[in-house]
Amino acid sequence: MSAHTPAPTPAPIVLTEVRYSLPEMLREIQVERAASSFTMEKLDQMEIGKLFKTKSTRRAKSKK
Repeated sequence: MSAHTPAPTPAPIVLTEVRYSLPEMLREIQVERAASSFTMEKLDQMEIGKLFKTKSTRRAKSKK
């Protein structure tokens, strides 16, 4: 019989805390919203949304 060696145990995961300055983040958001690239991004999202919007079926009017 062959001896089975146990699998090596994975290294423990070390979590680090990251803190962000709220006033700094709010300033960045304000600058991004004022930028024209953000406006174009919103327009592109609207256009893409229109492409995937479910289309209602239309019925032709009956001729009498």
